[in-house]
Amino acid sequence: MAGQRLRHWVRQVHLWMGLSLGLLFVLLGLTGSALVFYQSIDRWLHPEIQVASSGPAPDAQSPVWDRGLETLRTQWPERQGVWRFELTGEAGAIPVRYEAGGQTQGHSMAHRVMVWLSPDGRHVLRQEVWGGYLVTWLYDLHMELLGGDTGRAFVGWGGLAIFLLVMVTGLWAWWPKGGWGKALRYAHGAALIRRLRDMHKLAGLLGLPLLAILVLTGVMLALPEESNAVLRPMFGPVDPAPKVAIPANTAPRLTIMQAAALAQKALPSARIVWIDAPAMGQGVYKFRMKVPADPSARFPHSFVFIDPVSGRIVGLQDAQQAGATTTINNWLHSLHDASVLGLFTRWLAVVSGLVPAFLFVTGLWRWLARRQQKSKAEAPVPRHGAPRGSAP
Repeated sequence: MAGQRLRHWVRQVHLWMGLSLGLLFVLLGLTGSALVFYQSIDRWLHPEIQVASSGPAPDAQSPVWDRGLETLRTQWPERQGVWRFELTGEAGAIPVRYEAGGQTQGHSMAHRVMVWLSPDGRHVLRQEVWGGYLVTWLYDLHMELLGGDTGRAFVGWGGLAIFLLVMVTGLWAWWPKGGWGKALRYAHGAALIRRLRDMHKLAGLLGLPLLAILVLTGVMLALPEESNAVLRPMFGPVDPAPKVAIPANTAPRLTIMQAAALAQKALPSARIVWIDAPAMGQGVYKFRMKVPADPSARFPHSFVFIDPVSGRIVGLQDAQQAGATTTINNWLHSLHDASVLGLFTRWLAVVSGLVPAFLFVTGLWRWLARRQQKSKAEAPVPRHGAPRGSAP
């Protein structure tokens, strides 16, 4: 009896948490599915950046970066922040970000402007403010519900509640007491309520492994301090960010090509993915680089900082030397965006992001159908009057 009461209680928790937190789960799932291929979607929506290049994609030693920096500074001399070039490894338009807030290793979107240059770096093809066009609006909606740090914390704690109160209770409520065959069967000819239950349980079971990874990594990305507090006792402290000495000298600086060559010498096995070029007389060059052991191709975790005047290395962080907690954190982004195994896992993530909507619809539909069935069963039987001609 106690076991039956507990299972009934767990099912009630799953039902009501699913009907409430399920809406957040649906929103995060649908926006996450859209964001898996957000760069491709954005290019499709904006033909002006769909330009062809006659040559191969430029590497870090190409003159296109210095040429592009000159184009940007000429176009916007008032922008004295950081210009961040992305080395996509693909021929075509060159994406650049303007970071008015300066150089950080965080992911703050404040004051970010997105620019696309022609393949030769001579012309501006497009300019957008982050959050002002579709895919970045979806990105902010997915990460922080358009609510900044407060919204991000809500997403993090809400995601944790989804994992514990919806996913775990759903698995618990389903867990078979007898044979597994019956628990995994879909009853084709059964009543609607039974078929809805079977569709709900099978979709949940199939989607659970990848959804659990996506939800937990999303929680850890949204709540980094809380996540590190849990990881630290088990795996050790987080590696500190390198302390970078910012030179005060305003003498003529190295070109991007020259600084890139020095960064490559510092990490010979790495590939440069991002180049931060600061304003004249302010800051240092920052090269974000992918070493072979790094799981993230687009947002790797090794950095080399170069003094633009002397060429001296003033800061270095090598992901190959990271401790256990930092290594776990370095895996989070590539696991959450499902890029870890390439196109296959990315398409799996797209499909998985649709599963919460399917679960919500089938769960709500079944709940409404059961309420309707219960109402019919409890309705009073109508009393018919006595037949004509009968005695009173």
